[in-house]
Amino acid sequence: MLRTLSSTLTTRWLAGFSTLVVWAAAAAVVAYWALQFAGVSGPASQAPTVARSSAAEPTVADVQKALGAASAPTVAPTDAPSRFVLSGVVALNSGQGAALIAVDAQAPKAFKVGQSVADGLLLQSLGPRQARLAASVDGPALMTLEMPALAAPATGVRPKP
Repeated sequence: MLRTLSSTLTTRWLAGFSTLVVWAAAAAVVAYWALQFAGVSGPASQAPTVARSSAAEPTVADVQKALGAASAPTVAPTDAPSRFVLSGVVALNSGQGAALIAVDAQAPKAFKVGQSVADGLLLQSLGPRQARLAASVDGPALMTLEMPALAAPATGVRPKP
């Protein structure tokens, strides 16, 4: 009788411990995938903090980071000399903002409206997907840099054979 009671307790303890291990593993897998979908990877994330003096106007570094200044320019201008490549635009309704422009096949840099882009040229104004360069802010635009038209969005429907 003593032997039967002992083996029953051992079996119950082993079953309970096995259940605990299985549930702990399941919880670890769920936590791992939840962190992966949330964008957290590795040890504690150390995101840089940016101190801003004015919330209305982005800094040049912020615009470069937002428009991917580290990557090579992937778009070509349509009506500008090959010396300038417009990579991105952040334009406000007032025509103010900043543009990412690559000059002489160098990495693109962020330029605010009114800032000198090259010798004798400054960023005069911005529009949707375009930037106008001129000799002065009040003068006529000498050059308009445009980004190519966006591709049509995928519809998710297969073409008929």
